[in-house]
Amino acid sequence: MKLSVLDQSPIRNGSNAIAALKESVELAQLADKLGYTRYWLSEHHNTKSLAGASPEILIARLAGETKRIRVGSGGVMLPNHSTLKVAENFRLLEALFPGRIDLGIGRAPGGDRLTASILNPSNNFNPQDFVQQLVDLQAWLTDRHTPGTLQERVTAIPSIPSQPDLWMLTSSGESGLLAAHFGMALSFAHFIYPVGGPKAVNNYRAQFRPSVHLSEPEASVGIFVFCADTEEKAAELQAIMDYRLLSLEKGKFDEYPSYEEIKDIEYLPDEQLRVNANRARMVAGTPPQVKIQLEKLAADYGVDELVIATITNDHADRLRSYELLATLFDLPK
Repeated sequence: MKLSVLDQSPIRNGSNAIAALKESVELAQLADKLGYTRYWLSEHHNTKSLAGASPEILIARLAGETKRIRVGSGGVMLPNHSTLKVAENFRLLEALFPGRIDLGIGRAPGGDRLTASILNPSNNFNPQDFVQQLVDLQAWLTDRHTPGTLQERVTAIPSIPSQPDLWMLTSSGESGLLAAHFGMALSFAHFIYPVGGPKAVNNYRAQFRPSVHLSEPEASVGIFVFCADTEEKAAELQAIMDYRLLSLEKGKFDEYPSYEEIKDIEYLPDEQLRVNANRARMVAGTPPQVKIQLEKLAADYGVDELVIATITNDHADRLRSYELLATLFDLPK
C-alpha cells in the first residue's frame, strides 16, 4: 500500500497562518523521512481557517525542504487561473525538481463563486471552458499543439524534457470521465463525497485512453484519517472533526474549537444524522482499527494508494497520526 499526504495548511485554534505554514514544512519533512509517496497541497480562498491559497508557491518551498517525496497540488482549481500561467508555473517547478512534481487539478472554486469571479473575471463557470483549459494545458505542457491554435504561436516556458505528472481530482463521476478522456491519473475525494466513488473509478478505468502523460489508468482515494495510540484520543480527534464538518454545512467556515469546548454538545436529531453521514468521510481509531478500515476502502476502490488528510487541534497529534500510519503499512524509507 502506498500512502500520500493531502495538506490544507489548517490554522489551528489560537494559532495563525505563519505557524500553519511552518507546520506544513515540518509535516512534509516528516512524510519524506517516513516513506510517503507524495505530498499534495490544496487551494482555498476567502477563509480564515486555512492558509493554502497558492499551492505552487508552497510546493517550491516544500520540494526544496525535502529530498525524495513527490510534491504537488491537490489541487490547483484550474478555472480560477490562466491556463498558460498554470502550465508555466508547473514547468518551472518541474525544471527545479525534475521527476518530483505533480499537477493535480480540479474545477471547483476552492471557496465561493464571488471569490472565484474575482480571481478570474473571465470565468463563466461553463463546463466547456474547463474542457478547453484541459486541451490547452496538455498542449502547453507537452509542446504538442494543433496547427492554427494559440499553442502554435505561444510557448509555455521553460522548455524542458520532462513534465509534471497530471492528476484529476474529483468527487463525481463526470470529472473521472474527463480524466479518462485526457489520459490523466485520477484521485477520488472520498473525504468530500463518500458516495459512488468505486463506481466512478471503475468507469474511469473502463473509459481510459492512453496519453503522452500516462499509458495505463492510475487511481488513488483521498480520506480523512485520525490514528491515535488510544481509542480515547482517536474519539476526541473524530469528535472535533464531527463538529467541524457540521459547521461547514451550516456555512460557518472558520470554526475550529478544542475538544474541551465541544465535548458536552448534544446534537439535535437532524444534526446527529449529518454527523453519522459525515463519518463515512473519515477513518478514526487505533492503528489496528484504522488498518482494517483503510484496507477495506482500498479494496472497495481497487487502488493501491491512499491520500491521507489529517487535521487536528494539536500539531503533535497530527504528526503522530502520520507516524503511526507509516509504521502500520511499513512504508519504504
